Amino acid sequence: MRERSGRAPRVGLFGGTFDPVHKGHLRAASAAVGRFGLERMHFIPSAIPPHKRATDMASAEDRMAMVELAVRGRRRFVPSPIEVRAGATSYSVVTLDEFRREAPGARHFFLLGVDAFCEIETWREWRRLLDLCRLIVVARPGAPLAAARRAVEPSLRSAFAEVGPSVRLGEAFLEAHRIFLFPIDALPVSSTEIRRRVRDGLPIRGLVPPAVECYIHRENLYRRPSSGKES
Repeated sequence: MRERSGRAPRVGLFGGTFDPVHKGHLRAASAAVGRFGLERMHFIPSAIPPHKRATDMASAEDRMAMVELAVRGRRRFVPSPIEVRAGATSYSVVTLDEFRREAPGARHFFLLGVDAFCEIETWREWRRLLDLCRLIVVARPGAPLAAARRAVEPSLRSAFAEVGPSVRLGEAFLEAHRIFLFPIDALPVSSTEIRRRVRDGLPIRGLVPPAVECYIHRENLYRRPSSGKES
């Protein structure tokens, strides 16, 4: 499958627990879609994330429902239940294999925060993941992009490219690199903070889309104490 221009379609994948999905996620995805010319961005809630304790999370069904509400009406955003339906531990390399089978002619871009990228050497088959897709790494509050280069062995540092405002993302540039450091104006919000605010009875208006806020309160989510780091 190729566009009329001969360019391979560019498809974004945004995986995570999304517990809950918030406006920081949406801003990062919007920026990546616009800057990299992505046809669509798939939001992929994990079923059982390998790096987090499932007992601290809302159910996969609730997290999927919140993602569906958050992306409704956004033309290039697509909620993907591929990992939730599998119901097993979610590995990005397995998900990439599935997407590549469905769209073998597409060029896939995997969006993640720099904090997640700094743990990439603990991911299953992380080297093969770099062969299957390009990574778009964005800053997170308190986690600058500079940390990304230090997170991998020196032999991989030539795979990095910084995507500043003057950089043209032509086919040759995208082909030459695997990991793109993409500076964005990240919102100072995290899922951990949102869960804590709900538990403490504090407002979350403006941190999540209104429909997600309504869902959290209607389903009485995050009332129990929880712990752990969340994106």
